[in-house]
Amino acid sequence: MKLTERRKQFLQQLIDLYYRTQLPVHYEALAKAIGVSKWTAYDMLMELEKLGLLTRNYSISRGEVGRSQIVFLPTQKAYELFQQNCVTPTLLADWLKIRNRILELVNSSSNSPKEAIQEIIHEIANVQTQISFCAHIVGLFLVYFRNLTKSSIVLIKHFINTVSDPEIRLTVFVSCVLGTMIQTTHSELSVEVVKLIESFWVKLNTLPENEKVLLSQFMDETLD
Repeated sequence: MKLTERRKQFLQQLIDLYYRTQLPVHYEALAKAIGVSKWTAYDMLMELEKLGLLTRNYSISRGEVGRSQIVFLPTQKAYELFQQNCVTPTLLADWLKIRNRILELVNSSSNSPKEAIQEIIHEIANVQTQISFCAHIVGLFLVYFRNLTKSSIVLIKHFINTVSDPEIRLTVFVSCVLGTMIQTTHSELSVEVVKLIESFWVKLNTLPENEKVLLSQFMDETLD
């Protein structure tokens, strides 16, 4: 069984929950944190357990004498996996907050694409780290991406999947979306957005490799 990007996402979120609470994680808590059904979360945790990345335990439910519930803890193998990628618990915790906020903006049903774009641009002015800046730019282009034609979306996914290097994948994504958007919608980018894109190229190039990997994983999960 392969550790796909989606399985890695669930594992990252579980480690973050465990790191913050210092308690074994119930699948309903994980489901709520990620935004999926509890059964989806449970099935995914069972898969991660089979890979040796989680171990299950049983705890007594509060207020229900004698009734236990299944909870999960990350194994040493799980920690070693992220150590290989130099993803520390602190970086992981900070990254998941950034990621979840951007997804909230991108997926907001109350916002039109134009409103989502303006809100992301507004937040960029207050970001504190390079990875946060780059993640907001990726989120910005996700909004643009989702409003392209179906054929353009399929083509861009194809181009992304022809490369494996995280930085190149991110560069291909932004470049393809930008080019397709200009060509098909005849949109003109504001001076503000052009400057943001220029800063993105510079910051992406100087990011540590582990942060490029996190950004690439984020892009992949949102394109599926």
